[in-house]
Amino acid sequence: MAKRNPEPRDGASAPLAHGAMVLPLVTIDDYNNELRDKNGFVGDNANKKTFQQKLEDWRKHVRKFGDDPLGKVETTKLSKKKIESLLKGDDMEAAALIMGAVEDFAQDFAEVIKKFLKDERWSKTERIVVGGGFRQSRFGELTIARTMVLLKAAGIDIEVIPIVHHPDEAGLIGSVHLMPSWMFKGYEAMLAVDIGGTNVRAGVVEFGKEKKPHFADASVWESTIWRHADDEPSRSATIERLAAMLQELIDKAEKANLKPAPIIGIGCPGIINADGSIERGGQNLPGGNWESDSFNLPAALMKAIPVIGGHSTFVMMHNDAVVQGLSQIPFIDDVSTWAVLTIGTGLGNAHFTNREGMKAR
Repeated sequence: MAKRNPEPRDGASAPLAHGAMVLPLVTIDDYNNELRDKNGFVGDNANKKTFQQKLEDWRKHVRKFGDDPLGKVETTKLSKKKIESLLKGDDMEAAALIMGAVEDFAQDFAEVIKKFLKDERWSKTERIVVGGGFRQSRFGELTIARTMVLLKAAGIDIEVIPIVHHPDEAGLIGSVHLMPSWMFKGYEAMLAVDIGGTNVRAGVVEFGKEKKPHFADASVWESTIWRHADDEPSRSATIERLAAMLQELIDKAEKANLKPAPIIGIGCPGIINADGSIERGGQNLPGGNWESDSFNLPAALMKAIPVIGGHSTFVMMHNDAVVQGLSQIPFIDDVSTWAVLTIGTGLGNAHFTNREGMKAR
């Protein structure tokens, strides 16, 4: 079992620790749940590859009796943009074929959710927020809505909705909720990083000028992305490139008179220990063993960028699905228990219970 960070006593303030299970506004009941059934990891039934397989299966059926309405492009090479245009276009057969894949995937996704809800930590879930790249598409949103309909038809009264922010931005914006808001006093923004198995994204998250509770108007002021999968870098080269990306963003913010806090928030796959080490789940990260006892990502970044705006750099890291889910905090104070599922290369997951401070002031 993962070494989860202990919760503070009732009424105690949230600890400043990487991968903390208690944050200023929510308690994390569960994350990176590696739920299995007789066929393996349950999450493998609801990811990008699964949808592509559903679509390919429908194309094979249609090809037996004529031309493929989606053309000759391989399913794995069909972009979201292309699928979107076919779904919205005048070719009803092409649209119907895509809807067949949506229906099949929704059926599987509903079954995945049912299995998660059988876990005691998920049993009282009132709402599930769906993020990840799959969400940022019309067919993704249709799948999410159809999944909720299927669950309700099965007698399960639960909301399943798309995450509010663009998933790429949610993975950065959520970092503002890793620390208490007093740490941002006197500053206008912070640095955030989202590390995945394909891309590294870094950005400047602006807190917003309006006095809305829980950073409801936070936004990504500037961001940059590096598709490291194309370069196959070493671990050390990845850290160097990430540090350069962050320094460039710091320089841009300072030139624009936007004062960033000396804080970097990181979302990273896997189980995150209190000292910032990755216990497990980092196998898809680039170039080397990120789970090594001799490697610590927050420490490496603080060494690479020791100072921001004349003050010592502070780094806070958590699981990437947790961070993406945290971006939903300003929009979810009407329920008590909720979860996030991120559909991408894999199925990320986290479950939350709102703390007393979630009530808007």
